[in-house]
Amino acid sequence: MVQPRFVRPTQSSPSSISGEPNSSNLYVANCGPAVGLTHNAIAAVFAEFGEVNGVYAADDSGVRVIVSFADPFSAKAALEALSGRPCPDLKGRSLHIRYSVLQLPSETQVNDCVPVSLIDSELNIPGLFLLPDFVTVAEEQQLLAAVDARHWIGLAKRRVQHYGYEFCYGTRNVDTKKRLGELPSFVSPILERIYLFPNFDNGSASLNLDQLTVNEYPSGVGLSPHIDTHSAFEDCIFSLSLAGPCIMEFRRYSVSTWKASTTDAEKSGDSSCIKKALYLPPRSMLLLSGEARYAWNHYIPHHKIDKVKDKVIRRSSRRVSFTLRKVRNHPCSCKYPQYCDSQQQM
Repeated sequence: MVQPRFVRPTQSSPSSISGEPNSSNLYVANCGPAVGLTHNAIAAVFAEFGEVNGVYAADDSGVRVIVSFADPFSAKAALEALSGRPCPDLKGRSLHIRYSVLQLPSETQVNDCVPVSLIDSELNIPGLFLLPDFVTVAEEQQLLAAVDARHWIGLAKRRVQHYGYEFCYGTRNVDTKKRLGELPSFVSPILERIYLFPNFDNGSASLNLDQLTVNEYPSGVGLSPHIDTHSAFEDCIFSLSLAGPCIMEFRRYSVSTWKASTTDAEKSGDSSCIKKALYLPPRSMLLLSGEARYAWNHYIPHHKIDKVKDKVIRRSSRRVSFTLRKVRNHPCSCKYPQYCDSQQQM
């Protein structure tokens, strides 16, 4: 059964509790499966105000839902009673509620606001390189089988594995005193091939990659915009895409600092933000070095369908990435101090 899809409210969407209701559907933020609230539990609370046709995920965040009532007056009553107030029956969470409207499903609804390139050179970002077909189909299957035979760590929306050193998402860093051991043997062929990477002139002879993070992204799950912490890792970051494709977007903010998130930069009115996007096919290897590594946020949009040139591409049920890095044991002295935690803390 295909679930109904709804338009996420815009700034002009009515959120006032006065006047006549204009929709029987409510966009409800700050509740959902990601915070331990099932759709059935949410439906039971809203059913006190009228017949509920269903509760649906508003997006892939797990913390925003659509509550669909049988009539708009029930929706208005729920909005008046619950919006902006802690709800005891939903773990005391304060709900942020607005009207939403039904949108007919379409296979061609895609996020195509940023043109997508197929070739790394089209982006003109120094230090960014993409090598298609870095591994064969047979090697891809062997790598997937190797990680699937090992323990996955569940995060809110994806699963991960760490080798060499554990990456701590809370601090965006690693604890260099807690080494997990050598990298697994199944990545040895990848490491050998990396040293032959085209355009790789960053001292490959001295590069000793010692940290691997494996990410599994279900369809529709992406990656928030970020720059890998400068003090955590050395210059070169390699990312191998397996099992499925994705779009990776690159953003450079003139006002960003290492402490500021992308959202902070956007709120500050950074109209000079530069956005570029690159298609990462399965089995391709991406290298971020120099400016691409230190100054550009990288980001995977959270949607299930991508538009690449004149083609619409549906993401596969899973995408697995191998991110290989060298842990840094000294302060970073790069040429981009506005993005560098080492230099900002001096």
